[in-house]
Amino acid sequence: MQGTIATFDPDTRSGTLLLDDGSELGFAEEAFARSGLRLLRLGQRVTVEAGADGTIARVTIPGVV
Repeated sequence: MQGTIATFDPDTRSGTLLLDDGSELGFAEEAFARSGLRLLRLGQRVTVEAGADGTIARVTIPGVV
């Protein structure tokens, strides 16, 4: 699933994104840490992977491995 970063706190390394359907979804530091990224910026396009429990397990940038 894809969306756009709406908020990102570099101190807590968590944030929210707006999905393509307009709904808002939060992600925790653990999901960001699994990405291997160092920073996200507002408006940046991301892909998110959901875990078995439905929470965001990983945040990545499309096209970046």
